[in-house]
Amino acid sequence: MRAIVSLLALVVILGIIGVATGFFKFSATPGEMPKIAVSGGSLPRVSADAGSISLGSRNEAVSVPEVKVATKQTSVEVPTVAVRKPD
Repeated sequence: MRAIVSLLALVVILGIIGVATGFFKFSATPGEMPKIAVSGGSLPRVSADAGSISLGSRNEAVSVPEVKVATKQTSVEVPTVAVRKPD
């Protein structure tokens, strides 16, 4: 992989040197956009029938589970951090 990247970098550097020294010359003639004329015609006509949507709310009886959470006191060892200022 490193060899491929090194070879590609070498080719790019040689190309830059070739253009800078005049070994490669590029020439172009200015171009022109084609002339296009559009006349006549009309946009297509489209008609669509869409349904209706109504939003609302209502009351409904739904079964909901009841969860009870109980707590109890337990002794647990927890880590502590003490920070002392330098004298």
